[in-house]
Amino acid sequence: MTAMYRIGVDVGGTNTDAAILDITALATPTRGVLATCKSVTTPDITSGIASAIGAVLDNVVAATGVTADAIKSRVLSVTIGTTHFVNALIEADSRRLARVAVVRLCGPFTRQIPPFTDFPVGLRRIMDGGTHYLDGGLEIDGREIAPLDPAQIAECVAAIREAGVSAVALVGVFSPLDHDGRHEEACKAQMLALDPSLDIVCSRGVGPPGLLERENATILNAAILATARRTIKGFKAAMRRLELGCALYLSQNDGTLIDADAAAEYPIKTFASGPTNSMTGAAFLAGLDKPKGLDLEDGATPAEEEQERHQVLVVDIGGTTTDVCALLPSGFPRQAPNFVEVGGVRTAFSMPEVVSIGLGGGSKILTDAAGNVTVGPDSVGHYLTEQALVFGGQTLTASDVVVASGKAQLGDPAKVSGVPQSTVQAGKKMIKQMLESVIEQMKVSAAPVHVLLVGGGSLLVIEDLDGVAKCTRPIHHDAANAVGAAIAKVAGEVDVIEILDGKDEKAVLASACDKAIKAAVDAGAAEDDVKIVAVDKIPLQYVHNRATRIVVKAVGRLAVPEMTAGTVSNVLSTGHDESEDTETEIAKVHVPDAAEPTNKPSLHVDIASYRPEVRDGTWYISEVDLELIATGTGILGTGGGGPSYHELLKGLQILRTGGNGKMRVVSPKSLNDSDIVCFGSWYGAPSVINERISSGTEISKGIDTLTKVMGIGPLAAVLNDEIGGGNGMSAFPTGCLYDIPVVDGDGMGRAYPTMYHVTMYVYGHPITPCCLTDAQGNISMIMHADSPTRVEGLLRTAAVELGLGCAACARPLEASIIKQYAVPNTISQSWYLGRAVHLARRSKTNLTEAIFDATPGKLLFSGKIVDVRRDVSGGYTMGSVLLAPLEGGEQDEAQQQKAPPAVTDRHHMVIPFQNEYLYAAWADASGAETGEVVCTVPDLISILGQDGEAVGSQELRYGLRVSVIGMPAHPLWKTDKGLAVGGPAGFGLNMPFKGVGEYSPPRSVIEEFGT
Repeated sequence: MTAMYRIGVDVGGTNTDAAILDITALATPTRGVLATCKSVTTPDITSGIASAIGAVLDNVVAATGVTADAIKSRVLSVTIGTTHFVNALIEADSRRLARVAVVRLCGPFTRQIPPFTDFPVGLRRIMDGGTHYLDGGLEIDGREIAPLDPAQIAECVAAIREAGVSAVALVGVFSPLDHDGRHEEACKAQMLALDPSLDIVCSRGVGPPGLLERENATILNAAILATARRTIKGFKAAMRRLELGCALYLSQNDGTLIDADAAAEYPIKTFASGPTNSMTGAAFLAGLDKPKGLDLEDGATPAEEEQERHQVLVVDIGGTTTDVCALLPSGFPRQAPNFVEVGGVRTAFSMPEVVSIGLGGGSKILTDAAGNVTVGPDSVGHYLTEQALVFGGQTLTASDVVVASGKAQLGDPAKVSGVPQSTVQAGKKMIKQMLESVIEQMKVSAAPVHVLLVGGGSLLVIEDLDGVAKCTRPIHHDAANAVGAAIAKVAGEVDVIEILDGKDEKAVLASACDKAIKAAVDAGAAEDDVKIVAVDKIPLQYVHNRATRIVVKAVGRLAVPEMTAGTVSNVLSTGHDESEDTETEIAKVHVPDAAEPTNKPSLHVDIASYRPEVRDGTWYISEVDLELIATGTGILGTGGGGPSYHELLKGLQILRTGGNGKMRVVSPKSLNDSDIVCFGSWYGAPSVINERISSGTEISKGIDTLTKVMGIGPLAAVLNDEIGGGNGMSAFPTGCLYDIPVVDGDGMGRAYPTMYHVTMYVYGHPITPCCLTDAQGNISMIMHADSPTRVEGLLRTAAVELGLGCAACARPLEASIIKQYAVPNTISQSWYLGRAVHLARRSKTNLTEAIFDATPGKLLFSGKIVDVRRDVSGGYTMGSVLLAPLEGGEQDEAQQQKAPPAVTDRHHMVIPFQNEYLYAAWADASGAETGEVVCTVPDLISILGQDGEAVGSQELRYGLRVSVIGMPAHPLWKTDKGLAVGGPAGFGLNMPFKGVGEYSPPRSVIEEFGT
């Protein structure tokens, strides 16, 4: 078979790697790798790439005797992966990050969580170019929140120009619905007409619904846009210099390919390409995907190697960063949760889970006045061979320390002989600790770890690492990134929201599939090889127009073009300016707290010894408390209640802007019977509330209206309607606003889908008058209804008109009723659950056992999601999730020991849901129930991810590894009245209640820590 070549290139902060593979020889022991090369990354980008590719081409010419022109004519593609962009974020490099003005098209909404709220402190200082709230944006049903206002847009452009900002992130509420671009694109056109120099990125091309995460990704894309264009221009110049006429691609976050021109406009899609290429390349080179019968590089048989695989981690050490990711025994990467942090910023991309730290061969080693030694994150990068001591430079680097310790041959060892041994030993110790720390972070248990060590900076590993059973350097390990790029496939994806009312659903899906296939073919896939590999149909909750998010992905091998020697492609004939560009060297501003997460205050405390502040019977909430409570309310959400993350950010924002001391919790026992307790919670659809973020005034408008109508005097406290999910934290801002405490309890003890599931109303206490409010000042009041069920129907009808993102405030009640019919101590219960999860993560102990030490419960199942079915009925998301047991190699030892016996018998489990999980039952592989029901409502069924955080019903997706736990509900739900509303019968299920044990009252934080 005639040889056909693919070239992969990885441009790192320090080195540029290249590899050339013969795709007709991938199944051989050499894995088809003909040559690899490592050269220094050059400031102009072009030279380093041209040098690396030229070297591997020369090697093939020398080895085969074939002419260079003949070799080039058989090169199918050049694929480049780069950490250049993500390095800018990790290093907080102001050379490569522009200030970004954020323009929200939102009308009166979204003020409660401003842009940059959850950015790391240092990145925000560099990138925050101001925020502008303009009219515009859409409702979930496509209606305008408000029309665009040209006068507002003109004022906005003038303000951006005056601030000296040129990069703009334009974010419209529900812009993924805006197929015609009538808001974002129209606003962009008006802004460019006023100032053509602006670089404007529209969020609708960046990410799916979920405003904050999509906005964050859009900001990052805008910040790196100018650098990306310069960089990709350099890539093209390298191709011209080499006279290569093949297609030029960049590798994306998922390891597939994107055309160079598209990547120049959306560099965010390539941010994780370096680590992803390293992962796939390492697995490929180590033989994890080898056909049966091929020997592994180290001589072990596949069966012997399988026995060693408990956890396989790829550790890729470059010149600037170390990237760590996990592999399943199949060789596929472990997928990250729904939201991924890139440079400490939460974004909405689906990609393999990768953690990056600022450690590489070029990391600077500094000693302060007190003698303390630090390693990175600053790096000499591609100036290693100029600035490192061993090469005659003046900067002490991590590579110098390794050479000085006598553990590596690099440069001239004599040049580091003067480095104090105390500095060398401290540097070695710090490097070892940093590597061990990031490996621990990626582990999911205390089981043995097999590390695949790749990258040119792997010389930093000079001694055994604690917690690592085995370290392997595969063949061509120092070019794994380049090999991963070379073997990448081509994908096409469609991710849209469609209104299915009045449409043929099959036709809509077929159209989406056709578009995905076309996108893959347009990106270079072979038309006869493209296949649809994933179709995900996700109905949005509580909507009546059948709004559905449709995600379709098609994948195929790269097409083999008609190529002859001398053929010139569009890469060579590009109309862009062909002058070679270099990055201007500007003093780099490094901010030490650049990667300091603002949403994880618990990282700065020893949770095991942490004590919440309780004084005189009052619990004063701290940032750490909020984070722990957010984890716990997610677990108590039982699949519903909406994510807690936004409510966490709202609470943190209040504490940091003057709410400290006002955010407090009291026991229901401390209230006088005659005290008046108010209510207020978010009402609608989580898919709307997480996109059309609240203004912050909705709940207070409802409470003020009720107190005025009812003539009620001072309010003594506020109580959560439900503790589960985001609503479990919604009372904290309300308490701060009115300077009243939050009662330690709630009206459900979990999450339920309707207002009439509040225990006080189940037991006959009044819900009316009740009102619904939105950010635009609309207030709908229900003065009286014949039942709580009727109230829910009236509220739901009004909520649809108000866009399904509202606040519901029911009649305030006397504290005597709260004491008798609310579920007590559930904020405390959330805190204890959160503390248990965070402690177990840090100690790598069993998560579910830690949870059951905090609250009664039972592990029902451990496995992976193999099917998710969703539909919408009556405005509610109905569906089921099917779980399968893990294969032996997929499951770490701790899980194998702790899983219930049924898992080892290879049963499946099915869990139907109506937003919240309704029951769990044994099933066969098709999802048909085959045995007893294990647990039903009102007992709590929660699905947990590998990190112990709850997985909501809207977050369920194929492949997630999860644990299912059951927890007993409060006795108020076990009576005839309670079961009629919150038990199986209340959801139309013809089955008896099945519980998981006896309820035990939650411990009180106030009582435990008040002495």
